[in-house]
Amino acid sequence: MSSSLLLENARVIDGTGAPWFRGHVLIADGRIESVRREREPTIDADERIDIDGEAVCPGFVDLHSHSDLRILDEPTLEPKVKQGITTEILGQDGFSMAPMYRDGGSAEWGDHLEGLAGESETEWTWGNVADYLDAIDERGAAVNAATLVGHGTVRYDALGMADRDPTDEELARMADLVTEALEDGAIGFSTGLVYPPQVNATTREVAALAKCLVPHGRPFVAHIRSEGRWIWDAFDEFVDIGDDARIPIHVSHFKVSGRSVRGTAGRLLKLFEAARDRGVDVTADKYPYAAGNTMLTSVLPPWVHADGLDRLQEYLSDEAARNRMHREIEGWEIEGWENNAGKTGWENLVVSNVEADDLAHLNGRSIAEIAAERDVRPIDAVCDVLLEAGTGVSMITHSQSEADVREMLAHEYVAVGTDALFGGSPHPRTYGAYPRILGHYVRDENLLTLEEAIRKMTSLPARAMGLNRKGVIRPVMDADLVVFRPHVVDERATFADPRQLPSGILHVLVDGEFVVRDGELTGALPGGAIRA
Repeated sequence: MSSSLLLENARVIDGTGAPWFRGHVLIADGRIESVRREREPTIDADERIDIDGEAVCPGFVDLHSHSDLRILDEPTLEPKVKQGITTEILGQDGFSMAPMYRDGGSAEWGDHLEGLAGESETEWTWGNVADYLDAIDERGAAVNAATLVGHGTVRYDALGMADRDPTDEELARMADLVTEALEDGAIGFSTGLVYPPQVNATTREVAALAKCLVPHGRPFVAHIRSEGRWIWDAFDEFVDIGDDARIPIHVSHFKVSGRSVRGTAGRLLKLFEAARDRGVDVTADKYPYAAGNTMLTSVLPPWVHADGLDRLQEYLSDEAARNRMHREIEGWEIEGWENNAGKTGWENLVVSNVEADDLAHLNGRSIAEIAAERDVRPIDAVCDVLLEAGTGVSMITHSQSEADVREMLAHEYVAVGTDALFGGSPHPRTYGAYPRILGHYVRDENLLTLEEAIRKMTSLPARAMGLNRKGVIRPVMDADLVVFRPHVVDERATFADPRQLPSGILHVLVDGEFVVRDGELTGALPGGAIRA
């Protein structure tokens, strides 16, 4: 049954970066039917809503989402849709939920990723990407969701957590899995070269897998090998892979992180521009905060992860292993490894996701504070917390400067993403990243114009990911729309109280259907899987 909706008297911000105009948007059967300035009282719409001069823009595309399992458990995704997010890009940092054929692999992979993807009650009934996307459709979703195929996932499927090079046969198996996933609808390939098991990969391995993208023209998305001390070599490695294969590349959560590179955003942006000047199709995303959020286990050296979770648990309890970890972290003994504690400082690593009631007091405490309270070394505090609370603990990393954040957010090719994790006491970006852009960086700081900010959250990410019907208000485009109050919209989430929904988001539509109306969830699940 066909249906139509007319949004009248709106301040239309079309997503291209062009100036807003007062106009009307007609939606029919999930698509934008027409966009025009003049009033047309004769339009026969099933419903008409007077927007009364508030802003209408395309739905926001979250370029870096970790909702891979959350979307199955909680398909309304309230913290996301109430920000105005209508499309999620999953499978980030090399961690996709498929393909996974390894015997017992789905349970082990889920345990390994608990710090990023959270605990899930959903039974893994899929092996390939097609079946995973079908699972999203079967449960329904408030948003649309696409997935990348993860480097870590295919490496784990082929050779577990091993810290060695794959054989030629294993590398061929990994390439076959990437190709299969792309044929099943994955929109690109991702890696996270600071995380096990892909931390063990050579440039040759990464480049061989990235070349699977060539026939498809889809992007290679990377958490590069370092965002701190080794960032210059890491960025060059990534750009060279994209240049050699002639594929589009995209840098996840673009930043300079850690004390040794503070204040160097301008240098990195010059390298970014130089890459585009030499013909490399490179884009990036950035969350609008000076603090990150990741797994607490990422502070552990790579060898601690190499033999799987059971062996990791043994290392956590072993005094000799702890002494080795302490020595390698404090002395920077592992060349090229992204030493989170060394680059950031234990005082700036804050526990953010401990679910157990008897350990909830750890949320919001730095590793340095916990260590001092227990009268142990910081690495001992980390190991003890992981033994007591499980390896699903995440942490907030206060590792960047606000000046660097501002400079990178303002760059024309840098889009927006949340990189949001759930559970415990999450990073405020889980609830407030996009409203923070609109309230803090547009209205309060004048860092961006409203139109440019919307472009960075809509058409730029849609273009980077090849989503040809998203990101712009034009006829035949998908009717994913946000109605917000420019003079009111803002985040309310803070580090001290992060589970606060934003203000000023009035309506959110996905495929022409309200998922948020008058600021409240409707319960509708019009979204689903996007297949390339």
